[in-house]
Amino acid sequence: MTVWDDLQGQDAVVAQLRQAAQGEGLTHAWLFTGPPGSGRSNAAKAFAAALNCDQEDVSQRGCGECPACLTILGETHSDVAFVRTEKVTITIDEARELVSTAGNRPSSARWRIIVVEDADRMAERTTNVLLKAIEEPTPRTVWMLCAPSPADVLVTIRSRCRPVALRLPPAADVAALLVKRDGVDPAVAERAARAAQSHVGIARRLARDPEARERRLETVRFPLSLRGVTAAVMMAEKLVKIATEEATSSNDERDAAEKAALLATLGAPESGTLPPAMRGQVKQLEDDQKRRAKRSITDSLDRKLTDLLSFYRDVLIIQMGNAVELVNLELRSELEDFASRSTAEVTLARMDAINKARKRITTTNVAPLLAIESMASSLI
Repeated sequence: MTVWDDLQGQDAVVAQLRQAAQGEGLTHAWLFTGPPGSGRSNAAKAFAAALNCDQEDVSQRGCGECPACLTILGETHSDVAFVRTEKVTITIDEARELVSTAGNRPSSARWRIIVVEDADRMAERTTNVLLKAIEEPTPRTVWMLCAPSPADVLVTIRSRCRPVALRLPPAADVAALLVKRDGVDPAVAERAARAAQSHVGIARRLARDPEARERRLETVRFPLSLRGVTAAVMMAEKLVKIATEEATSSNDERDAAEKAALLATLGAPESGTLPPAMRGQVKQLEDDQKRRAKRSITDSLDRKLTDLLSFYRDVLIIQMGNAVELVNLELRSELEDFASRSTAEVTLARMDAINKARKRITTTNVAPLLAIESMASSLI
C-alpha cells in the first residue's frame, strides 16, 4: 500500500506529484485546489510523505511503509508541519510562527515541509506575512497550501505556487475506497458515497453512522412539506437545531478535556478561585473554544444546506430529462411528483436562494436562523 492509494479518481494529480517527488518539476511552493471532499489535504500529505520517503530508489518513494512515510501520514514527523484552524481564521501570530518554522533547516529529512490546509481562511494582512517566505524560501523548505479554488488565495501568493487541481472523484471510486479501507458493506458504501456527492469524509461518516443517514434524509425531505410561511419558519428552526446539536455534541466533551488538561498542566488547585496568572490562560482557551464552536456550527449548517441543495439538484435533473444519476435515488417517486409541479426556472431560483444563504452564513455575521428563515420563505 502506497501513500497514493487513498487518492481515488485523481490519476492525473498522482502522476504529477509522483514525477515531482522523483525530482522532475519540483518547486518550493504548491497550491492544492479542489471542491470540498476532493482530498486536497490528503494529496498534500501524500506528497509530503513521498518527498521525505526513506526509499533510495526515487521511483519507489511514497512507499507508505517506511518510518518517514508512516510518521508523516500520522502527522508526527518533526520536519513536516500541518496547519489547520478550527476557528474562523488563521491568525497573524500563527502565520508569523509558520514563517519562523519554515526558516529552520530540516533536522532529519530531505525537506522541511509546511502544509497549510486552510489557506483560504487567512485575511489579506495575514497572507502577506507568508508572502516573503514563499517568494524567497530558505533552502530545503517546501510550502503546500490548500484552498477550494485559486481565487480563494491572493494573486501574489498563487502566482508563486505550482497549481495542483483536484476534482471530486466518481461516487463508485469513493464507495470502493470505503469497502476496501473501512470494511463497509458495498450497498451501504454505494448509498453513502452517492449521498455525500463523492465527499470522502462525509461518505465515511454516513457509512458508519445510521443516525447520520437518517438526519440527512430528514433534511432532504424538508421541501416536500413546505406549504406556507409557518412551515418555512419551522423548517428553518429545525435545520439550525440539527446543525447546532451535531456541532455541540462533538465539541462539549473535547472542550471539557482540553480545559482539564490545561488546569493539570498549570498545577491549578482542585477547588477555589484560580490565581490571576492562571485565569488569563483559561480565558484564552475558552475564547478559542467559542470561536471553534462558531465555526463548527457554521460548517455543520453549510453541510445541511448542501444536502438540501441536492434535493433541488435532483428535481432539476428530472425536469431536464434525467441526463445524469440522481443523488437521492431512494426518493425518486417524490422527486418526480415535485418536479411535475414546477419548472426548471423555478428550481434554479430556489437553488440560488440556498446558495445565497450559504454565502451569507459563511462570510458574514448574520444570525444563522434569520438567514435560513429568509431562504426557506423563498422555497415555498
